[in-house]
Amino acid sequence: MLSEIQEFIIRYYVDPIVHDTGYNIVNTLTWAVILGICLIGIFKVFKHLRITVDQRFTAGVVCYVLFGSSLRVLEDADIFTPPLQYLFITPIIYFAVFFVTLAALLLSIKIYGSRYHVPFAAIGLGLASVNIGVLLWSEGIIHPVAALLIVVLTVISTAAIYIGAGFAKIKFLRDRFNIMLLGSHLFDASSTMVGIDRLGYYGKHVVENYLVDLTGTGAVMYPLKLIVFIPLLYLIDSEFDEVELADLLKLVILVLGLSPACRNTIRILFGA
Repeated sequence: MLSEIQEFIIRYYVDPIVHDTGYNIVNTLTWAVILGICLIGIFKVFKHLRITVDQRFTAGVVCYVLFGSSLRVLEDADIFTPPLQYLFITPIIYFAVFFVTLAALLLSIKIYGSRYHVPFAAIGLGLASVNIGVLLWSEGIIHPVAALLIVVLTVISTAAIYIGAGFAKIKFLRDRFNIMLLGSHLFDASSTMVGIDRLGYYGKHVVENYLVDLTGTGAVMYPLKLIVFIPLLYLIDSEFDEVELADLLKLVILVLGLSPACRNTIRILFGA
């Protein structure tokens, strides 16, 4: 019995990290449950520290998303070797970046009080800049046109949703935070399509791989993102009475879209 449990853990949790083979249905569900538990803890911490998820705080968090995504690309580029490299493979890297972010946040609040936003963002941006500098030195820019194409596709698709929502009078899709959130996932879809269809990359998520194999194109991520996240945004806006919790949920959804999008785009840019 013990050996079977050990084999199960190695197969579904350890091997995907050690061999960087991506997700399977078992670890995907596990990480989702852990994320939910962590979300409750984060919500309590934010309440205790009286942190409001506003535009300034979100901008700071985005800096740490860039830090985490570029750090992941350093691992893709084989900058790190075992066992250190395992720290920078999903999902472990999410925990590592979270603790760095939390430490920077607490330090900024401790020193600057309510004026913590600028130093908090500056630390994250500085860390991300170091990673980008290492990539420029070690890899160089390889696919600038493909990276630019990702950005253009993201802008066009997000603008189309925003303008279309105006004509259709869908108010919640005209909200800045909501459209930014949806745009982060369209950014992810764009990076997936360009990476898979133009450059031969492959996905590491269970649903993503299944749909790409089924349709033969990464463009399938566009309708998937819209089908999932437009109703989810509507549900959060219409059913959640706790504004702070709703904003935190949106921030988490933003990070879940922006993190792989930035990682994919940076990886493509540097050919890692």
